[in-house]
Amino acid sequence: MPRGKHRRPRTNPLTRRVAIAGTGTAALALPLLSATTASAAQPAQAPTAAQAAPQSAPSAAQAKTITYTTKKGDSLYGIADRYDAQGGWKQLYKDNRKAVGDDPRLIHPGVDLKVRATKKAGTPSTTADKAAAPAKKSAVAQATQSSVKTYADNLDGWIRNALDIMGQNGIPGSYEGIHRNIMRESSGNPQAINNWDSNAAAGTPSKGLLQVIDPTFAAYHVPGTVYDPFNPVANIAAACNYAAARYGSIDNVNGPY
Repeated sequence: MPRGKHRRPRTNPLTRRVAIAGTGTAALALPLLSATTASAAQPAQAPTAAQAAPQSAPSAAQAKTITYTTKKGDSLYGIADRYDAQGGWKQLYKDNRKAVGDDPRLIHPGVDLKVRATKKAGTPSTTADKAAAPAKKSAVAQATQSSVKTYADNLDGWIRNALDIMGQNGIPGSYEGIHRNIMRESSGNPQAINNWDSNAAAGTPSKGLLQVIDPTFAAYHVPGTVYDPFNPVANIAAACNYAAARYGSIDNVNGPY
């Protein structure tokens, strides 16, 4: 075909550079980019700090150095595991070489160790925890003491104390029955002793509030009381235990028994 202004425009397959007929100059250049090429040309987005940071290891902000005082039976492995020590027991040993000594297996009690750790819940370790510990123990002790029943150191208190112990051991008896027999036997004197009757002649005088001889006290002694026939609470409990076995209850005793 002869050259002329009606000839078909030629196109560069890479740039779509179209030659305008009759001019011979490139008026328009449109680069052809595939989807892959276009996407590669866009700048990559930087990962966020949360994406870049590892999720498993504790950060420096989470870790803190605590002081742990060793106790009998402690091991570096156990301490490192308990407090999530960074670097494990090896790092713990390295940090405390002077305190521990040459053998990491020998941990003496009472040694202060520096632990770079992420503290776990419920594990007292810091100075603040140690300072609070005595207060907590004191509060527990006060609560325990307030829950323990106290008794007056007199005849009324002795009877009430004995009744509570008797109740724990299934021994029957009432305040009135015990008090009535005490007043007849000893007039309320816990040190009373009979040195003139047949028991005394046999070498076993009656003793205490309810005048119990030693063989009877030994046979009917109640757990939870001291082993002393002159102790008022022990004497009452043993006598009531004997009376329950022989008469059904101290309440049924109305004379020498």
